[in-house]
Amino acid sequence: MGATGRKAAMPFIMLTVLIDMMSIGIIAPVLPKLVGGFMGSAADTSFAYGAVQVAYALAQFFSAPVLGALSDRYGRRPILLLGLFGMAINFFVTALATAFWTLLVVRMVGGMLCANVAVANAYVADITEAKNRARNYGMLGAMFGLGFILGPVTGGLLGDHNIHWPFFAAGALALLNGLYGYFILPESLPQERRRTFDLKGVHPFAAVARLREFKGVESLIWVIGLSTLAQFILHTCWMLYTEFKFGWSPRDNGMSLFVVGLMAVLVQGGLMRQFQKYIPAPKLASIGLISSTLAFIGYGAVPHGWMMYVVVCANLFGYAVNPTIQAIISNAVDPKRQGESMGAISSINSVAAVLAPLLGAPVLATVSHYPQGDWHIGMPFFLCAALQAIAAWVGIRYFARQHPLSAAAA
Repeated sequence: MGATGRKAAMPFIMLTVLIDMMSIGIIAPVLPKLVGGFMGSAADTSFAYGAVQVAYALAQFFSAPVLGALSDRYGRRPILLLGLFGMAINFFVTALATAFWTLLVVRMVGGMLCANVAVANAYVADITEAKNRARNYGMLGAMFGLGFILGPVTGGLLGDHNIHWPFFAAGALALLNGLYGYFILPESLPQERRRTFDLKGVHPFAAVARLREFKGVESLIWVIGLSTLAQFILHTCWMLYTEFKFGWSPRDNGMSLFVVGLMAVLVQGGLMRQFQKYIPAPKLASIGLISSTLAFIGYGAVPHGWMMYVVVCANLFGYAVNPTIQAIISNAVDPKRQGESMGAISSINSVAAVLAPLLGAPVLATVSHYPQGDWHIGMPFFLCAALQAIAAWVGIRYFARQHPLSAAAA
């Protein structure tokens, strides 16, 4: 690929990630309400929404390694375009769904087709020199955060007028991105660097099985796993929880997710550097784990909706947990195994995405009959707090035992 191709490719990949996150963010405030339109009670809505999330996450869990391997064999461009056009169809059919089973099937197909972020990361590695990769991955991270800031607000505002509009908007964005890629995007992977495709060797459990090999930092990987599971349960329950407890509309949920995204970008994009100047990495991670545990309790216990914003903003150190622990793991692992270690963490995220609806949705369904403002409705977040507390206990014990290693990683 020539210099012109590289210049065209990097903005496209940034736009792909931005639109991916915007699309997810746009539908986030309204998907529970769309599901609820097919159900007869709050409990049924909770179970059905959990089923929709499980269908998408489970399909993606099995398909992502296959799509990644196919991109190694046939190139990044066709797999990216498949994902973008697949997303567009997914959103349009979701908007037009007239039965719950249709919604369930189309979300599963969407999960099977979409691995855009993973393939985009591989694309960046193809087109970027080693010395510039950190900068370009940082740019992708910025697009990730920006998409999650813009998407929920857009979806919330559109959803207040019509529950189907956000899905049409997300589909139009994905379709335009796909057309732009079809006419502009060059292939990044040359023929001589492509690998053969072996379906037998491609399965999602391989990276999870390799977690046992990371001696010395396996405790931290479990910390990330528990923290991620708690976060995914929160994502599973947030929209329905706020509707059941505070009577929030899609617009209210969109604004709340906007603030969450803004705080994440503020901390991870700016304040992290200041934190790291004055607080050693192990201590920063420990403070963040404790802060997140208290935040989950706060989310479940507050009696008024405006207090959710107070908790979101007060949990300043909580947004620093995963980046800090990933940095400690990266510095502690053999340089030749960096890809493996980050791949293992990615696999944990995939497993958490599948487990979270299976755990969170039934708990929320069990307490959905309580009146607005009742603390019992917060039980899913108390479950999150318990998982986060275990993660904090494991992490703090690890840092106490491995002080020299932790200090070196800092």
